[in-house]
This record gives sequence, structure tokens and C-alpha cells, in this order.
Amino acid sequence: MANPFSTSVYPVADQLWSILDLLAKFIVPPEHAGTVSPFSDLHLKAGRPAYYRHQGELIVMEGGAILTQDLAEQLIRPFLTAKQFDQLQGTPPRDVDTSWYWTEKKINFRLNVFNDIDGLAVVLRVLPNTIPDIAEIGLPSDLVWREICMLQQGLVLVTGATGSGKSTTIAAMLNHINRHRRVRVITLEDPIEYIFQSNHALFSQRELGRHMPSFADGLRSALREDPDIIYVGELRDPETIALAMTASETGHLVFGTLHTRDTRSALTRILDSMPASRATETATQLSLSLSYVLGQKLLAHQDGGRVLAMEVLKNTAGVANLIRQGQVHQINSMLETGKKEGMNSLESHLRSLVQEGKISMDEAIQNANIPGSFR
Repeated sequence: MANPFSTSVYPVADQLWSILDLLAKFIVPPEHAGTVSPFSDLHLKAGRPAYYRHQGELIVMEGGAILTQDLAEQLIRPFLTAKQFDQLQGTPPRDVDTSWYWTEKKINFRLNVFNDIDGLAVVLRVLPNTIPDIAEIGLPSDLVWREICMLQQGLVLVTGATGSGKSTTIAAMLNHINRHRRVRVITLEDPIEYIFQSNHALFSQRELGRHMPSFADGLRSALREDPDIIYVGELRDPETIALAMTASETGHLVFGTLHTRDTRSALTRILDSMPASRATETATQLSLSLSYVLGQKLLAHQDGGRVLAMEVLKNTAGVANLIRQGQVHQINSMLETGKKEGMNSLESHLRSLVQEGKISMDEAIQNANIPGSFR
């Protein structure tokens, strides 16, 4: 029986390519071993040719044919189970988040398959082969990650846009913990991105839809499984957020991600997610449970590739007081004055990256959270 991954169906110039041929763009040549592929995503959708994201820019595949619905299905179907494919064709159809490991090339991909106005579509994102060392991913200060990795309890939030490297930052910290602490770690992910091999720590990794019906259910179960550390892939609903705060208050270190533009917006998202009748209670609980908020972006490096820019908010007594009083809009001033505690604004880190020659001034201006910071 023919391998559907190897079946050549997609016209490129005068050739037919398989889905594996399309994914070969992500293979890092031997002479560049140890580096990250400049290609990060493959986009396939009915009605358009294949697209890649290269160095952060979306580019059309040269010579690639426009995908019909049938052709899109032939390229995407091999990644899906029968149940997942039925889910896509249901009424109403539901998106599929899953992962796929290319065993021969040792490359892991995260997939989101969905329907749009033109038909079937998928985005495949390549994940690094190995978990990067936390000291090498580019946090503004070693003090920050060292303190986070030694926390016994508290809530650590990593926030940013899709594709900003949030899960990589958390994975790097968890991997450092894995090498240095004897703790029980439970991860709740959608989907599982990095595979941890238990070292000093004991890991259990669970995937949404395969091992648990929801993040809230997974978190509720995790609290009965003797965890020291819990990683919640996304704090996406009030119940999960409330459980995460409770877990961090009751002796657990909880990592979670949010999709917001900066650290202040992350706090606002949490506070606004709860009913107005619980506003005071939520603010108090957050002020007590929060440890750190890391807001990050991936920017274009002047020499190629991408570089991390990060805002760091630590929950000092002053920050906790602002949260309780509902004065979150004053957080930006705390970022500028809290350097001794390891805090920094995104603009401060952008300035450092410009001075180090890693990013251009135009890149800094375009990505600053506060307009006019570089005038």
C-alpha cells in the first residue's frame, strides 16, 4: 500500500510534489546543524498556492499550483485520524489541533486544520528538534529565569502573540528544572510540542482531546496527582484561570500562557474574565498568587533568524498593591523603576538589542508597546 505522505500530487512547475517534499524545506542542512530553520510555517488552503513563512515573512511558493479542495484534502488527510477528519466535516465543523513527528528527519510539527470560506486549510509549524537551553534563548536577565526555576509555588504567565515562542520559553525553563530539581511535573497541552525525558524530575504530559476533555478538567485532575509543578498550555476560560490561581496559592508552581500584547494586558485579561461580582475577590487572589509575567515577541535579527524581545513584570509588593486597587494601568511605571528586582519594559530590552546590533531601529520602532518610545 502506497504511503500517503509520499504520494506525489501537488504540481510545482513541471513536477509533482508530495507533502513530504513540501516539508523538506524545514530540513536544516548538515553544514548548519544546531541552527533553527529560517522556515517556520507551511500554509495550505483551497483556492491558493502553498505559502511558507520565511524569516517572519509570508512568501508564496514559486511555481506552486493553486490548491483545489480535493488536492488540499489529499495533502492534509494523512496527518489526521478518521475521528479528526469526521470532526472537520461535522455540522458545525470543528478545527483540529494536533502534532506530527517526522521520524526519519527527527522533526516535530504542530498542526491546526480548519475550514474557511474557500474550503480546507492547514497551518503546519515546525518545532525545534531539541529544547533550547534557557540561558541561550535571550531573556533580558539570567536573574529572572534562575529565580523562576527555583520557585516552590506561584503563578508564572508567559504572554504574547501566536508564534512568539511562549511554549519554547516555558519548555526551556521546565527542562532546566528537569536537570536540577526532584519534582513532579504535569503538563496540559494543546497539542504536545516538546517531549520531556524525565531526569531529576518526573514528567507526565497530557494532550487536550486525547488525554483530557478540557484544560479545566485536566487541571482539576492534576491537583489530585501529587504535582509540584503544573504547566497549562493556555489559560483560555474563567474556570481554568480560577483553578490555576487556586493551585498556585496552595503550594504549586503553575506555568500558563495567554495571548495578549504585553504584561499589563495579561493582568487585565485575567481580571476581566471573571464576573463583575467577583472583581474584588479576583484582584486579591491574583495579587497573592502571581509571581511573574513575561511578555515576549520574536523579532527579525539583522544577521538573519529571529531574536527574543521580552518584558518582565515581577509581582513585588508595589505591583500587588496596584492589582488589588484595580490600578493595573500604572504597571508600566513599575516596569521602569523595578530594574533592581529584575523587571524591565519591552522598550528597555529593544534599546539593548539595537545597541548590540541584533535588531534595526526600524524593527524596534515597529514592535514597541508604547508608540513614540524611540522618537
